[in-house]
Amino acid sequence: MLVLLPPSEGKASSGRGAPLKPESLSLPGLAQARAAVLDELVELCAADEEKAREVLGLSEGLRGEVAKNTELRTAGARPAGEIYTGVLYDALGLATLDAAARKRAAGSLLVFSGLWGAVRVTDRIPSYRCSMGVKLPGLGALGAHWRGAMASVMPEAAGEGLVLDLRSSAYASAWKPKGELAARTATVRVLHAPTRKVVSHFNKATKGRIVRSLLEAGAAPGAPAELAEALRDLGYVVEESGKPGALDVLVDEIH
Repeated sequence: MLVLLPPSEGKASSGRGAPLKPESLSLPGLAQARAAVLDELVELCAADEEKAREVLGLSEGLRGEVAKNTELRTAGARPAGEIYTGVLYDALGLATLDAAARKRAAGSLLVFSGLWGAVRVTDRIPSYRCSMGVKLPGLGALGAHWRGAMASVMPEAAGEGLVLDLRSSAYASAWKPKGELAARTATVRVLHAPTRKVVSHFNKATKGRIVRSLLEAGAAPGAPAELAEALRDLGYVVEESGKPGALDVLVDEIH
């Protein structure tokens, strides 16, 4: 099973580790596309702070994120699973998984990124700010920039098992499964059971808990229907939404 995750807007500090080694990142087929984004992002942020802040969509209070981007090649790098923070990653709790579940996470979780394209949680990266919705002056919209490289890399990364796509729409724009692969791709929507309304903030927390549950159980569903059964066995209330591969997880309490 391959689980596709969005990154978090907020990120932990880079720390004092060794700097980024681009050649060490997973999915080497994305190397050229990564280098293009990294080069332009560093150059933009070093040359004109105000323009960079505008391009990146940062408020005045986040001005320091521009300076952080200028140091991407020299800042300390940490595993992506430690860099990404926020609601989904707090609920996922990678650091508190047992050894077997952490090993499964290393092989099955893929985090999409405006800067890196996609990385595994064990890939060492610096803290950065660059969402998939950014349109760089030279490269243009990052979602479109990544599509070509992703089209050749992702089918191999997906392998023969289920793809559980938990990305937000901006990150889903970088790659969409097609053909046979689309038929074994599942998406999850989190609904408040009494109202059948989509929850927002707590959608992320529930998805983080779902991934954690699957990792801890060692579940390996091969199709969306098998995923639904696996989640029911783990105590979740799951309905098929009527769209191929689309599952609704119902929660009574929004927390």
